[in-house]
Amino acid sequence: MRSEITVVLAADQTCQLAVEADDAWRFGTARDWLDEQFVLHRCEPLRRSGKVLLTDKVLAVAAALGVDGFADPATARAFARAAAAALGKSVVTVDVPRMSVTS
Repeated sequence: MRSEITVVLAADQTCQLAVEADDAWRFGTARDWLDEQFVLHRCEPLRRSGKVLLTDKVLAVAAALGVDGFADPATARAFARAAAAALGKSVVTVDVPRMSVTS
């Protein structure tokens, strides 16, 4: 299954990413990568309860990577693979300014 990941970084900055079926990660690999990135970038839980959902990690990591992170092809590819596998959807939009993830 091909996945299309759109990351909106600002009103005028959008990153379109695609993950082909033969390049997809397994769920566990995606979760581990998101966990590592969440800690590496010192992301904070988005919920007052402190609970961190995978969707929250996808959003927080996208925000932490920012324009510079997505300018690096290897980082952008890893993010797309992680988001697609973690969320299990073929079309995902990560909107950093609106703090939302839709599929």
